[in-house]
Amino acid sequence: MYKPNFYKREVFVFRRFGRKGYSLFACLGREVVISTLSAFTLTHATAKGVSIKPIKADTIAAATDREMILGEVSVTGTRAPLASGRTVRMVRVLTKADIAAAPAQSVNDLLKLAVGVDVRQRGPIGAQTDVSIRGGNYEQIAILLNGVNICDPQTGHNAFDFPVDISEIERIEVLEGPAGRVYGTSSLSGAINIVTSSPMRTSAYARAEGGSYGYASAAVRLALSGGNAGNSISGSYTRSDGYSRNKAGGLNADYSGGKAFYQGAYAGDGIAVRWHAGMSIKDCGANTFYGVSSDDQFEHTMKTYTALQAEARAGAFRLRSSIYWNHGADRFEYFRGSEVKSPFNYHRSDVFGVSVGGYFDSPLGRTSVGAELRNEDVVSTKLGEPLSRPHHIHGTDRDYKYGLNRTNVNLMLEHNVVWRGLTVSAGLVAAKNSWNDMNMRVYPGVDISYAIGRSLTVFASCNTSLRMPSVTELYYSVDGHKADKYLKPEELTAFEGGVRYASGAVQAEASVYHNRYKNMIDWVRHTSDGPDASWESVNFTRINALGVEASLRLGLDRLMPSQHVLHSLAVSYGYIDQDKANTDGLESKYSLEYLRHKLVASLGVSVVRNVSLGLSCRWQDRTGIYTDTGGMKQSYSPYAVADARLEWLVRPCKMYVEANNLLNTTYVDYGNVPQPGFWFVAGASVEL
Repeated sequence: MYKPNFYKREVFVFRRFGRKGYSLFACLGREVVISTLSAFTLTHATAKGVSIKPIKADTIAAATDREMILGEVSVTGTRAPLASGRTVRMVRVLTKADIAAAPAQSVNDLLKLAVGVDVRQRGPIGAQTDVSIRGGNYEQIAILLNGVNICDPQTGHNAFDFPVDISEIERIEVLEGPAGRVYGTSSLSGAINIVTSSPMRTSAYARAEGGSYGYASAAVRLALSGGNAGNSISGSYTRSDGYSRNKAGGLNADYSGGKAFYQGAYAGDGIAVRWHAGMSIKDCGANTFYGVSSDDQFEHTMKTYTALQAEARAGAFRLRSSIYWNHGADRFEYFRGSEVKSPFNYHRSDVFGVSVGGYFDSPLGRTSVGAELRNEDVVSTKLGEPLSRPHHIHGTDRDYKYGLNRTNVNLMLEHNVVWRGLTVSAGLVAAKNSWNDMNMRVYPGVDISYAIGRSLTVFASCNTSLRMPSVTELYYSVDGHKADKYLKPEELTAFEGGVRYASGAVQAEASVYHNRYKNMIDWVRHTSDGPDASWESVNFTRINALGVEASLRLGLDRLMPSQHVLHSLAVSYGYIDQDKANTDGLESKYSLEYLRHKLVASLGVSVVRNVSLGLSCRWQDRTGIYTDTGGMKQSYSPYAVADARLEWLVRPCKMYVEANNLLNTTYVDYGNVPQPGFWFVAGASVEL
């Protein structure tokens, strides 16, 4: 289901030469045709692929500017755009068609099908999920919305509270490994970019669905475009009674939430602008999410996102800039509805960011520079240093009495060289954070690939990065937790090498990577101190991890054109081994609980005309132990889960039935929170 970016040969047609030594820099590796035709093609490259559009000769400048990356913001693995065939690092892409065919109700469910991604779900439908990449933890990845960093400095637990419904997403892009020189220091182990549908296409969409456990969901979207501008607005609502109950018989996994999202775009001569504003509100029963002494926890979150992005040309220099503001408010109840047993925890975060950069071509290659300033301000009833002046919490008789304000500066430099089949991308990020008076630190990286013929490519990379501790890791000392405000930043050096093959209906890839973590942060407790031992945030000195990933995708309809039933087959496998493991007397919440094995397979079948069936299965085996509600140590057991989606499509209408956990498997992704057994969803949608 996830499609890697493989080498594709592209065609360029020139009307005249620029008479510069580097005129063909962006065209190396493509077929070049010299012609005097008045109409020709230009391309822009994204992680999704290559778009080729016919353009009249007298509109060359305007068309070139309108084909800027801004219109399709992508995780490309480099700061400056390269043709997809020259992309050095692997970017896995889940397309809109893949999203529509998947038996999933949230982004979290979709990411389960990526072999390098670990989705530790505490509740379905996106109630609360920790997502990590290649054995890291949920704090170590950068989450982006249309290329804008929306990471929460308070905690990564709520990082996937997106303001967009799943039907609004054009594609999801996953970049595995450190991406500091591309997206800054929050991307220690990788990045996930959510790209929404373009507002430049007039369209309308509506969906309604319902299913097990009182599940119901509805969404609408309207986009209007005209001339050089476009606007779209969408909204959705989802609710469920939940699949479990507390000891008193009440709901403790119920969920309700709404999303609203507006975005606009303008493409003019020499400039492209895009903007968005969104809101996500969520209430969910938190079961035993953050401790076994209460089986009736509750959490309310509200987040807003605003951003303005622009790209322009200044001579030979392409200038990019963005400014954004992310706001979040969270109320956590360890005992639902009862402040007598434990006072509610209130948190509010505001993140302001601005970035500027660009790239230019020269006889030596393509050079990119950039700078980002990001200010994170968190106020809380529990987290941070005492405030000089408390802030009142609206709607309560409480005050925010603690907080933390810190500013992070990233300076990025990267240079790309393309020569015949060889592509080299090298650069660095220099980072300084005002927290703890951290000095400027520099983290370099280099990626190399070489194309052997049209189908085979070998690649290797070495990248480094760091991550600042979250405010929760620094200060959460409540309800059996003890934080350390003197934690050191995490650091990672990652090596990777592999090979990929793409020819017609066959796509394959295999890679080996070695991650060397320094000062990795985790919550641990000493079980020898008894069942009431506190969880403590600590820096592990070093962790070394060795991983292997392999994937194969077959277009069965192309390999066997005589049959019209089997459409596609995809199989992928991942393996990780760390040199640290759980020892007697020590229990880890995250770092030592990683997926040692993960196997994912999906099959697309055409049942009859206009009716298709999608099947997916994943098997995974997690290391680590946890303490159950009876105080006994338990090891995670391997499990297999199968899902299916049956769809009838006669445009513009679609009807579908989804079945999750067909085998009714009993399993846990995290500690004492069992996942639901078999459940189904039925729905219909219309798109104009």
